[in-house]
Amino acid sequence: MAISRERKDAVIAQYQEWMGRSQAVLLVEYTGLNVKNLDAIRAKVRESGGEFHIVKNTLVRRAFQNAGMEAPAEYFEKSTAITFAFSDPAATAKALAESTKGLEPVKVKGGFLDKQSLSVAQVKVLADLPPLPVVRSQLLGVLQAPAGKLVRTIAEPARSLASVFRAYADTAQAAA
Repeated sequence: MAISRERKDAVIAQYQEWMGRSQAVLLVEYTGLNVKNLDAIRAKVRESGGEFHIVKNTLVRRAFQNAGMEAPAEYFEKSTAITFAFSDPAATAKALAESTKGLEPVKVKGGFLDKQSLSVAQVKVLADLPPLPVVRSQLLGVLQAPAGKLVRTIAEPARSLASVFRAYADTAQAAA
């Protein structure tokens, strides 16, 4: 059954809206997956703040062109599914990688991060990055380390002096 022109335009507009809101767009081939596996992938990606959709190649190619994102032609061959990362690209890529682990039919085609094209290897690196809260805590630890060292350095002479007084008091008490 053919899709009407209005319906095609609405689908393209929806794809463009998702691309506009998304921080990263990851394309995968899913040939041979059953509905149960697709639903498991969707659920895992949704938990990370993203969405996973099966798309029509001709329509999504036009949506990419309209959005000004130049994608290689091989991104739109065979069956295509797109993962949109609306909040944390690393967490969404990690969720996609974890949910497709062990599923032979799923192959990453590539992606986009802030309209910059990503190769398959770059998508894998993105999936290996820690989630945003972990990166923030690591950065906070790096920023707090010099301040903590400074406080310990300033407090050390007073601590040493207190140890000397305590030792002197202990020896005086032991002599008495």
